[in-house]
Amino acid sequence: MSRFFATGSDSESEESSSADEITPKATGTPFKQALLLSDDEEDTKRVVRSAKDKRFEELTNIIKTIRNAMKIRDMAKCLEEFEQLCRAFLKSKNIVDKEGIPPFYIRLLADLEDYLNQLWEDKEGKKKMNKNNAKALSTLRQKIRKYNRDYENEIASYKEVRFSFTAKQNVPKQQNKTKVFHVKSKIGLLAISNASCAFVSTFTIYDKNEPLCIFPMCVFRTQEAEKADKKLGKKRKPKKKERLEEEMEEEAGEEAEGGWEKVKGGAPLVKEKPKMFAKGTEINVPVVVKKLNEILQARGKKGTDRAAQIELLHALAAISNENNLGQGVLVKIKFNIIASLYDYNPNLAAFMKPDMWKKCLDCIEELQTILFEHNNIFIGENIAEDSESLANTDQPFRVRGCILTLVERMDEEFTKIMQNTDPHSQEYVDNLKDEGRVCAIIDRLLNYLENKGSTEEICRIYLRRIMHTYYKFDYKAHRRSLGLQSEHDQEESEGEDSAVIMDRFCKFIYAKDRTDRIRTCAILCHIYHHALHSRWYQARDLMLMSHLQDNIQHADPPVQILYNRTMVQLGICAFRQGMIKDAHNALLDIQSSGRAKELLGQGLLMRNMQERNAEQEKIEKRRQVPFHMHINLELLECVYLVSAMLLEIPYMAAHEFDARRRMISKQFHHQLRVGERQPLLGPPESMREHVVAASKAMKMGDWRTCHSFIINEKMNMKVWDLFPETQRVQEMLVRKIQEESLRTYLFTYSSVYDSISMETLSEMFQLEIPTVHSIISKMIINEELMASLDQPTQTVVMHRTEPTSLQNMALQLAEKLGSLVENNERVFDLKQGVYGGYFNRDQKSGYQQNKGGYQRGGYRNQNQSNY
Repeated sequence: MSRFFATGSDSESEESSSADEITPKATGTPFKQALLLSDDEEDTKRVVRSAKDKRFEELTNIIKTIRNAMKIRDMAKCLEEFEQLCRAFLKSKNIVDKEGIPPFYIRLLADLEDYLNQLWEDKEGKKKMNKNNAKALSTLRQKIRKYNRDYENEIASYKEVRFSFTAKQNVPKQQNKTKVFHVKSKIGLLAISNASCAFVSTFTIYDKNEPLCIFPMCVFRTQEAEKADKKLGKKRKPKKKERLEEEMEEEAGEEAEGGWEKVKGGAPLVKEKPKMFAKGTEINVPVVVKKLNEILQARGKKGTDRAAQIELLHALAAISNENNLGQGVLVKIKFNIIASLYDYNPNLAAFMKPDMWKKCLDCIEELQTILFEHNNIFIGENIAEDSESLANTDQPFRVRGCILTLVERMDEEFTKIMQNTDPHSQEYVDNLKDEGRVCAIIDRLLNYLENKGSTEEICRIYLRRIMHTYYKFDYKAHRRSLGLQSEHDQEESEGEDSAVIMDRFCKFIYAKDRTDRIRTCAILCHIYHHALHSRWYQARDLMLMSHLQDNIQHADPPVQILYNRTMVQLGICAFRQGMIKDAHNALLDIQSSGRAKELLGQGLLMRNMQERNAEQEKIEKRRQVPFHMHINLELLECVYLVSAMLLEIPYMAAHEFDARRRMISKQFHHQLRVGERQPLLGPPESMREHVVAASKAMKMGDWRTCHSFIINEKMNMKVWDLFPETQRVQEMLVRKIQEESLRTYLFTYSSVYDSISMETLSEMFQLEIPTVHSIISKMIINEELMASLDQPTQTVVMHRTEPTSLQNMALQLAEKLGSLVENNERVFDLKQGVYGGYFNRDQKSGYQQNKGGYQRGGYRNQNQSNY
């Protein structure tokens, strides 16, 4: 075929491999061969290649360029070629969707990321780079990390297979030949071309002398690999020494994978602990500190066995104790052990495993014991490592570290453990038992810092202790206040009451703390504790004096959650004290939003799941309050609805025909509408249905039916028995229902009576006559009831000033028509000007000239003529 019809450039034809061209076999006589091999045609036959081969060849060429740039550490070139590679791979998307991601592409992504991480950790190598290469390294590292997220599973599979091989290299004497790896695995032998040093670019997998294509170790075969096939085809018997080495490698691989172990004499082999120091080394403080720094250098690096690192630190602490190197070195090692335990889970959202959690508590307790028993140890974050004093001398020990930070992190880890445990399981109860141990650690540190800590540190540890106290009801103090304390309780209650502890800690923070956050949290916890123990006036006054309502929206979400919890507890406290209006106002914001569960940090709403991504969901889950600190949401809703009922039903009766009547509680009206829509009205079952049925009875003034719906066995079990003083709360509720039912009855049926005896009302609602007199007097003074009291006869005389139902409807129609006219005139004025511009005319009429007199006179004459 003539070259004229050949496609592609000269460079493409030169770069094409020998696999693209096939030499035709000579057939027939030499004469025929001479005819075939004419001057006008090529001596080779052109082969049409698929789009897949062309695209993959383009990718491999770019990969070769990247690997060459990696050899010479040309990061700018790597960045440029990587961007070109991404564009080329994007063009091949249709082929990749059909054929799958090529293995050599995954291999390059994994190798390039490892290479960049290695360069990034090499600080000396980074210093030697020029400015362009250093900038390109940072940019490329960020891009490859972000790009590889889409191929995490493929890269993980590649690395798993890559590290599963135990390879032994047989280095040949000649240069530029194939390096042969004898692999101890069922896959077979691996022949790797030496096209690159640090990173192998081409290799082939063999099994039973047949080349295989095994993902992800499959690449294009080279001529050197083809030559290696013949050499590897000959089976050779391994020597005795090599077989022994292979068996040792196999045993080591099985031990690493946690497989079976060979035993001698029926007893398992005891694994020796790693030797910390060489034999004959003198163990002293500098040697131990040097070894400690060596262990810590591997901390945080990729591939570091964190559990082994913790064991090494424990072994180093034991060596320090055996050689009596002093408490200074031991304290330093303990600090690093606790820090390593916290770093065992690299993910901040993950919680500590039970064994690590127990080790952490033990280690902190040991550290506290050392600090308490030795007063000559000074610790602090401000102590530099160069100025540390760890040796046994007459001077006190100086160790860099902050035990307060370790204890705060321990407290946070305990919270995460409780958040991630099923609250309805026995495991949650077992984990909750550790809170006593956590509080004991905080108390010990509190006593230590009160003597040696700064004011800021004391405020921080006080707040930690407050956060473990504010939500707990002190039953012993409550029984003591009621005079119900037994002799057994008196023996147990040797410590201070929680109210005294909270008062002492919070007042210290109010006076000494300089940060708004700690003071705000302390105030909210103090209010919560007051409200929980029914100290309504102290809690209310502290909330009003703090002015937290003005700027709480600028606080961080955990503080806002604490504020919401405090307001809810304040509202429940007001309800228990009979302050119904205050209770409703405190609970209004939380309940009217319909997101009480989310605002209190007690769970996420399912309907909002689509609005937040996975990262936001993780952040919000970390803000959730542990289950043992939850507020009962059904109790909260019941308290709010009952408060709304006691306020709304009398108001509705008083303003039944008022067109501009406002709603006190939208949620309560919603529940009433839901109850009215039900086609079949049966006995109430849920808490909401009980409240709706009670509201309907109160509308009619039937307080007994209302009382039976609010207080019964089912409602007691769900709500009222959860209060500490159940009997007192129920008595208060009965009293409020009687009073508000009396008000509702008077509003509804006052037009029916000319007069009514207060004695009759007292018998109907089972209230004392002075109470009835007080209620009616307040209604008359507030102009809610048009009546007067006849003291000698104890009678309420009604004044017939209330309009009838027809008159009320007529008044409502007149008000609506008046508002319609006003709106119409306002719209007309906006379009045409005032009165259509009548008074702005140039001509002066007689009406304008004698405007005032004509108006007044005409109006007066007209009135006279009409009358």
